[in-house]
Amino acid sequence: MKIFRAEPLLWYHHEADLGLIDKLFIKSVQERPNFNRQMFDEDFTRFFDLINHRNGNVFAIVSNDDKLMRKLLGNDNTRYAPYTIDESINNVVKDIAQSLIWSGKAYFFLHEDTEQEEIHIHSISSCGVIRFCGVNIQWVPKRWERHWNQEDEKLPREIRILDETKVMRFDIPTPIKRMLSTQNRTLAVLDKNQLGDANFYSQATYENPNPTSYFDFRVWRDMQDQVLYRATRRTGWNGRKYDSKKRSDFFDCHRLIRFRRNQLLLRDNILNQLSSELSRIGRGYNAKFSIKISVTDELPNVAHLNELEERLVHEEVGFDEIIDYCYNR
Repeated sequence: MKIFRAEPLLWYHHEADLGLIDKLFIKSVQERPNFNRQMFDEDFTRFFDLINHRNGNVFAIVSNDDKLMRKLLGNDNTRYAPYTIDESINNVVKDIAQSLIWSGKAYFFLHEDTEQEEIHIHSISSCGVIRFCGVNIQWVPKRWERHWNQEDEKLPREIRILDETKVMRFDIPTPIKRMLSTQNRTLAVLDKNQLGDANFYSQATYENPNPTSYFDFRVWRDMQDQVLYRATRRTGWNGRKYDSKKRSDFFDCHRLIRFRRNQLLLRDNILNQLSSELSRIGRGYNAKFSIKISVTDELPNVAHLNELEERLVHEEVGFDEIIDYCYNR
């Protein structure tokens, strides 16, 4: 095992030879969510893609050093092409949101390009990155390094000590974490028993090749829908059931407002954490550096959603107005 100070390393889980001790720090591919949980993760984070489809400035930035601010945000390297400041912030927020929903934390690393005199923000996998005794370390398991002109090389396990002044860490808010934890436990049970109705089919025999089944599969599906709605009551997720005749438009709009509000609360929290982390990192270049990032009126906000919900309770707003606002139309 090697222990040394270095920049974080990116790796692919399926190429790693995970041992028993490695699995304590790294979440394997087999542990990734299936079906309902995966659909929820996709639907919840898809909202952050909508920001790039807006016209005008969507983020308000207040900083006491615009030059350093542009140096930090203008060279975003989380995607493959240059972006405007708004697009760079959106890319970072989107990456943070995806990581928070999946693992509850997100990490970014500042890489200094001395030749170009630029600073790049890299997103790094939260798997294997832990904070121990006030120090951020990256646990890198034994892995194979593939070469096209020679035999593959097996590399030893590594513990990389990361530079505290260049690491940005983001944590999911506690209320959202508890809400998702409660929901995801039920979704895991639904995923496990999704095809359980197959066990109730009558077995064909030689004497009765076409047996009659007295099991009511409609009751089975209704029961699963009820469990899904109860599990997603606080998050507001609809389970992608858009054409159900069992729900009213009133019910759907209440759910939509709740779902969108949770997304906006997470977005605003991420922006607050991003402002704090960028200010901390920036003080390595300017001791008095500060930055505050918030959304403009171009994007939906929690206050207006609360107003729409109140008007909906008193039947003072139409369904179309709620849908248009929630989908940024």
